[in-house]
Amino acid sequence: MTAVFPTLDPARYQPHPLHDAERIWPETNCYVDLWIEVLNASGLPPEAMLGFTVTQDFEGDQFTFFKVPLEDLESLYGIRVTELAIFDDVESHIRTQIDRGRLCLVEMDSYFMPDTRGVSYQTEHGKTTVAINRLSAEERQLDYFHNGGFFHLSGEDYDGLFGKLYPEGAPPFLPYTEFVKFADTKPDAARMQATALDLLRRHVARMPNANPVAAFAKVFPEQVAGIAERPFGVFHKYAFNTLRQLGANFELAASHFRWLEETKTSEELAAAAIRIAETAKTAQFQLARAITRKRFDGLATTLDPAIEAWDHIARELKLRFG
Repeated sequence: MTAVFPTLDPARYQPHPLHDAERIWPETNCYVDLWIEVLNASGLPPEAMLGFTVTQDFEGDQFTFFKVPLEDLESLYGIRVTELAIFDDVESHIRTQIDRGRLCLVEMDSYFMPDTRGVSYQTEHGKTTVAINRLSAEERQLDYFHNGGFFHLSGEDYDGLFGKLYPEGAPPFLPYTEFVKFADTKPDAARMQATALDLLRRHVARMPNANPVAAFAKVFPEQVAGIAERPFGVFHKYAFNTLRQLGANFELAASHFRWLEETKTSEELAAAAIRIAETAKTAQFQLARAITRKRFDGLATTLDPAIEAWDHIARELKLRFG
């Protein structure tokens, strides 16, 4: 099998420290986690791309599902991402790109991914994005980046991922797919840092005008009361799209501030971002207890430390970047 990164072995792969088990949120969401590991495999610092985290907002029923802007990837690393049209056999399209040294990012069903064992593997269908490094249609094998790692699957799981288990007459398997063109040379470290600072300046200008954590806190108890009346599985989806997106986003923001420069201001910003991440984790535990006990009044003030921390971050960033 040809591969974009031919020396990578799923059995010996070491995830990036941003996915260390000791972090508050070892995984964030499938798209950002995937890019962290793709950049790790490329020998590039994923911390450089994380300035976009400051733009996260509360969208009324969820926090922004944060994704790195594709233009940031090109500015920082010279990486270009383009949609891949699927008009023929999906595997043939992917093989063509791999042969050209390009990764394909494909939306697939986590039901067939062994790395999601205990979450959705063979229990629940769900859309997620993987980056395919190596593929053999003949041997029905696949090596892929997903969430915080690099994995292998084969056999019936391979068949399921590529729609080969669909009943006769079902619509063709046409997943949304992007392909990644890597630069010929790695960017200079100093240039990357200067670019990251410039991108952060632009993202600060796009920060929400009002505190998104405060907006969430106002509706949090009411939303949880509604969740408590539904099957318990809904709790996990709600927590993922609210508290996990908030907490993981700002833990990554802290890593970005620390990578960008070693100054007192950067450390203060990082500390405030970590306070948001920790508060979101605490709130998630309290959320589970509240649903079990059907008592929701205590949730109203749970997020106060994160509200104050967001105000501090916004104030300091706008003072610096104007």
